[in-house]
Amino acid sequence: MADRHPSLRAYLAGALVARTGDDMAGPALLLAALARTGSATGASSLLAAVTVSAAVGGPVLGALLDRAARPGRLLAGALLLYAAGLAVILGGLGRVPFAVTLLVAVVAGLLGPALSGGWTAQLPRVVPGKRLPRANALDAMTFGVAGLAGPALAGGVAEASGASTAVVVAAVLIAAAAPAAWRLPTPAGPVATPAESVATARPAPMTGLVASGVRAVLGSPPLARATLTSVLSCAAQGLMIACLPLLGERALGGAGFGAALLSGAALSALAANAILARHPRAVAPDTVLWAAPLLQAAALALAATGRPVALVVAVMAVGVAEGPQLTALFAVRHREAPDRLRSQVFTTGASLKITGFAMGAAAAGPLAGWSLPGALLVAAGTAALATPAFFAVRTADRPARPARPVPRA
Repeated sequence: MADRHPSLRAYLAGALVARTGDDMAGPALLLAALARTGSATGASSLLAAVTVSAAVGGPVLGALLDRAARPGRLLAGALLLYAAGLAVILGGLGRVPFAVTLLVAVVAGLLGPALSGGWTAQLPRVVPGKRLPRANALDAMTFGVAGLAGPALAGGVAEASGASTAVVVAAVLIAAAAPAAWRLPTPAGPVATPAESVATARPAPMTGLVASGVRAVLGSPPLARATLTSVLSCAAQGLMIACLPLLGERALGGAGFGAALLSGAALSALAANAILARHPRAVAPDTVLWAAPLLQAAALALAATGRPVALVVAVMAVGVAEGPQLTALFAVRHREAPDRLRSQVFTTGASLKITGFAMGAAAAGPLAGWSLPGALLVAAGTAALATPAFFAVRTADRPARPARPVPRA
């Protein structure tokens, strides 16, 4: 258990606080932008801007973490800068041209993968290998708890004290996790093997290190299909989340209630992960990766009906799909990632997921302006594509059957 391992307790506490702030920041920024600009398209554009740059920031941050002698300190600095970026975004809303605010959001978003893949990649340094599966499940649960608390805090603080206050609280939570990141264990020894140590005696160019991380993700069929499936699922999630404030206004009587619906999804995700943690071998991670998007697609189609009860049930079902999928994704990454590129694999994968989320959020504004049910049906279709995409990568990358030896005369 985590309570018998002080380093794991500190790791989980810091991850939970940081991720709660991150899950609070998205809905809070949506509500703040909607309140100050009055534009659903502008609000969704801001959410997209703060996430889309992760495609660049993730691989670079991962390369820096893999090279750092004290990766925890680098993570702590990234958290503080990310929190400061949220504060600057809030200060600029309604006071400077919106394009400038979007630019600040893009710069701040470069550090977003620090809260997800960058932190999770340090887990093997915190616990012994035999405890890693259990620790991996606990780490995935921090996403569920954060997803439960973050949106609830965003909606509650926004209703009680205004959306701007919700953004401030999110930034404070992210910054508060910096001390835990600072104290993360340092690598016990060189990650590279003796043969690799000779090759890495001279520092490799950063571009080469970033490219090696991308190649590690795209060159491994299990990692490639897991990443593609999760990106499509995250794009559908971005569409749904950007629609929730409008759904809250129309079906529940307030935009803040729409954001609070995310807590329901997080609660069901946490419950599903808890069940899987008790029976970790019940379903293979790869099976969960392709099956979960089907449930997500059905739930999003149900949400398109716009009825209050159906909406609540749909959001809960989305959580049942997303929670186990995240745990399965972590399991595949820990299983397939080379030790010397572990941080890059996690941050590159996280950055691609965040980019998929950003694309979905950016598309949600115009689609919701055209038709809110139509936007949710597009989200359902996007999620449904994840399953054939999984099998398409598997079929395309299946190794060829070895040639039969030619018998000697």
